[in-house]
Amino acid sequence: MSYLVDTHIFLWSLFSPKKISKKIIEILIDPKLTKVVSSVTFWEISLKYQLGKLDLTNVYPDQLPGIAKNTGFEILSLDADIASSFFKLPKLKNQDPFDRMLIWQAISKDYTLLTQNKDFALYQECGLKII
Repeated sequence: MSYLVDTHIFLWSLFSPKKISKKIIEILIDPKLTKVVSSVTFWEISLKYQLGKLDLTNVYPDQLPGIAKNTGFEILSLDADIASSFFKLPKLKNQDPFDRMLIWQAISKDYTLLTQNKDFALYQECGLKII
């Protein structure tokens, strides 16, 4: 099984692992499972860092892809097919474009999304699998 990691789960795995649920931690530390971080996550982090809404302790956003790879994550690019079919995802409660693209990538690529965002549950009716 393959798992797409939500932005906050990725950041917490690096800086605040105690914030992550035990079930998600078990997935993250299992070397047999595929864990993926989207390039959309790196874009979101970089934007929030630039705006001063995110503080990364002694790390710059452009270092995070390398850190992700070194800690066992694979990187998922945003490809043209996913980007151009994004219009198919219904607008439910969540309006954040980064969250919605992660949801769409997870649905389209058949990944289970690791998140602690309760709003994502609404997208299960659209085919999203979440933990």
